[in-house]
Amino acid sequence: MQKAPGKLYIAGEYAVTEPGYPAIIAAVDQFVSVTISQTEKVGRIRSSDQATSWKREKNHLLVSDQKHPFRFVLSAIEHTESYIQAIGKKLTVYQLTISSELAHRNGKKYGLGSSAAVTVATVRALLAFYGIKVDQSIVFKLAALSHLTIQENGSCGDVAACVYGGWIAYTSFDRMWLKQLLQSERDWLKLLHLNWLGLSVQQLVLPSALHLLVGWTGTPSSTPQLVSQVEQERKGREDAYLDFLKQSKTCVDQMIAGFLTQRPKDILSGVRENRRILSRFSSLFGLSIETEKLYELCTIAEKYGGAAKSSGAGGGDCGIVLVDRKTDASAIKEAWKKAGIVPLELHVCDKKYEMKGS
Repeated sequence: MQKAPGKLYIAGEYAVTEPGYPAIIAAVDQFVSVTISQTEKVGRIRSSDQATSWKREKNHLLVSDQKHPFRFVLSAIEHTESYIQAIGKKLTVYQLTISSELAHRNGKKYGLGSSAAVTVATVRALLAFYGIKVDQSIVFKLAALSHLTIQENGSCGDVAACVYGGWIAYTSFDRMWLKQLLQSERDWLKLLHLNWLGLSVQQLVLPSALHLLVGWTGTPSSTPQLVSQVEQERKGREDAYLDFLKQSKTCVDQMIAGFLTQRPKDILSGVRENRRILSRFSSLFGLSIETEKLYELCTIAEKYGGAAKSSGAGGGDCGIVLVDRKTDASAIKEAWKKAGIVPLELHVCDKKYEMKGS
């Protein structure tokens, strides 16, 4: 069995979709797990409530049920098997079984990056199944290619968090550069060993004085839809968009410096400033990033001394709070519950999936 964690964006949302603009992301200890077992002739993909069968014809997977929910899984299979063939391995048939901790018992997702997690877990499971050992950068690139095939406008920061674990500072690769490269480069081994233009992943350590709290609003959000809305709204308003990018970069760079120098105050002030930047951005481009529930989540946390903001694209899902360990975290959680916000007992985990920094 192979697994990949969920993720939470801490700062740098939206700007991170542009190459060179950083975000801070944390991997959390709720997982998607994938198990693979050998079968004969017909392959299968199963989750807790869905299943489909597949067969391979000329190295392409044909799926029996076209209404299946396994788009990211199939993309991960096809990209990873292209790499497996490139290194001279023969393909076989198998059953792939998925289990996830990234949704509530009512079926609603928490917004912890389940599509990225299942993509990464599938890549890892296939490599292990075929007996192939690679470094994390290859896992990331295979998962990123798989993810972008389905969701073209993502930064793949969630993929990076799922692969590398812990707290990371991330800047995205240039998607246009990669797209052009894919049109001309057919050598999979060369493609995966290239330095991707703009890509950087840096491990961070949260100061021991700080603690991460997470609240869930219970309302799902659509990241691709919100990012697409920005792409439409920014037309003819490039100066305002570039100003947002500049502000976000300055803020997140200062937060990263706070991690590197272990200065909690710089990180807390950065969270608050990033919230203000996103609020202005939201108003300017007609987005609904901080919903009423997220506003309430943040207001409660700030009342008790926490630094709070929405996480990810906003519009629902989760909010994050960084607090000093002397802060009464239980009081924040109780106030959240009274407001209809669900505290999630999440911890940040490193690449070995041990709890770290929260």
